[in-house]
Amino acid sequence: MKKVIKYITEDKTEVTADLYLGDCKDELLHLPDNSVDLIVTSPPYADQRKNTYGGIHADNYVEWFLPITQQLLRVLKPNGTFILNIKEKVVEGERSTYVIELILEMKKQGWLWTEEFIWHKKNCYPGKWSNRFRDAWERLLQFNKSRTFNMYQEAVMVPVGTWAKTRLKNLSDTDKVRDTSKVGSGFGKNISNWVGRNKAYPTNVLHLATECGNKKHSAAFPEELPEWFIKLFTKENDTVLDPFMGSGTTLLIANRLRRNAIGIDVVPDYYEMVKKQFTPLELYICEPKVKYEKHKPKRRYAVR
Repeated sequence: MKKVIKYITEDKTEVTADLYLGDCKDELLHLPDNSVDLIVTSPPYADQRKNTYGGIHADNYVEWFLPITQQLLRVLKPNGTFILNIKEKVVEGERSTYVIELILEMKKQGWLWTEEFIWHKKNCYPGKWSNRFRDAWERLLQFNKSRTFNMYQEAVMVPVGTWAKTRLKNLSDTDKVRDTSKVGSGFGKNISNWVGRNKAYPTNVLHLATECGNKKHSAAFPEELPEWFIKLFTKENDTVLDPFMGSGTTLLIANRLRRNAIGIDVVPDYYEMVKKQFTPLELYICEPKVKYEKHKPKRRYAVR
């Protein structure tokens, strides 16, 4: 089942949201080759979400996921990017290796494992274990089809910080030349290059809180997570795909940023939920322009 939703943003930009109900392994066959600019998704982890996705055992996970990644490789553009949010589970006190095994098998398919980002969960679940501490991070694996891919780094730059006001006020002679690391690593820095700058490139660690108001989906996914990658790897009118769309956060953010979106999910309840979230956007086109009273919006919780 497929539903195409078209609407026009306030600046007259037309974007689409294509929603598919079904197994993504099958539904991806409907997408043309080399048609997607960015894939951002968080599939069900091994032995999790049994009530909705069946719960794939860690021993069978790679075999289950490889046909999907084969289709994703086909539909992704040569200069596109695939971001996979996933994390190993703990079994009898030992970390599973299914994610590592998946990476190695995807490389055999033709994927390039180009980077690994870390999502630091600032409000991770509390708990106590005899042999480990709280799990406060998840993997965000970056895969590409070629070594040359679209990347708009300026779109995710961050403020330099207040340290620059005092640190750059009085520069020493050493600060004005490239100061090579004393440990022989080959790295170096020239402090004077920071003069006049108010933004810097971020690291590969994203410090984001999980969504605590999650009531309709089994896995929290903060809006800022797909938003950061959509800004980094796409431009307006590009196409973003989430083959495990859940409640549609990736799609909603993509459309908000004037990107076309494609979402797939096998769970009818999630499919219907996403359709309802897009319905007000469809009606907005037909509404006459009227002035509404300003009000303070309630906090909106986003889930995946």
